[in-house]
Amino acid sequence: MPVQPERFTQAQESPEFGDLRRAHRSFAFPLTVAFIAWYLLYVLLSNYAAGFMDATVVGNINVALVFGLAQFLTTFLIAWWYSRHAAAKIDPKAEAVRASMEAAE
Repeated sequence: MPVQPERFTQAQESPEFGDLRRAHRSFAFPLTVAFIAWYLLYVLLSNYAAGFMDATVVGNINVALVFGLAQFLTTFLIAWWYSRHAAAKIDPKAEAVRASMEAAE
């Protein structure tokens, strides 16, 4: 038997679904803004602070290379942090919403 669209609307309007959305947004939006700001800082410094970015850290490694590698590091750290957040906060709420929808069948 196909699921009726009204049930999805009811689930979407439920407090449990609102909690799920808040749990996701409270993590994803601030970290997205922070990462974009970090990336734009890197781009702006590369364009307008060439002397700073060209400063040698060790041997042939300069500040620009360190910042570039830090971009990769922060990407992996955010992905790891999100997976922990999702497992602890989002997945249980999503499971509760799914269970309530299945129970209504």
